[in-house]
Amino acid sequence: MGDLAKDINSAFESEQQKALLNILYTSNYIASLQNDFFKTFGLSPQQYNILRILRGAKEPLKVQTIKSRMIDRSPNVTRLTDKLIDKGLIERFNCETDRRVVHIQITQKGLELLTNIPSAKNKLITKDLTTEEAKTLNSLLDKLRP
Repeated sequence: MGDLAKDINSAFESEQQKALLNILYTSNYIASLQNDFFKTFGLSPQQYNILRILRGAKEPLKVQTIKSRMIDRSPNVTRLTDKLIDKGLIERFNCETDRRVVHIQITQKGLELLTNIPSAKNKLITKDLTTEEAKTLNSLLDKLRP
């Protein structure tokens, strides 16, 4: 089990400060693990998130809808979707009733890629948490957001 004070060789003014820094440190650790994992599939975690959103929607979505559902609400959704289009994983088309609206949908190739990405990776990250600990962690993290 990690110890933030030892990991970053630092003392803290308060437990609240330590908690905040611990969240940031842990977030970066998990992001690094995910970057390495998804890189083996030629994706970024954000691109994977877009593919999962589109698969779950079961219908084409507007770019703004995708952005609102993303975990990491990057302003670069257009750039991310352009890369996924180049890979043949999604497709873009204009709305028939409003040319200003663009819809995005996942392709068969994108669906096949998702089936080849094991979901067990996220379970490995949280494997040492009991269900009750996970509930407590979720509750505490929810308290930090409005």
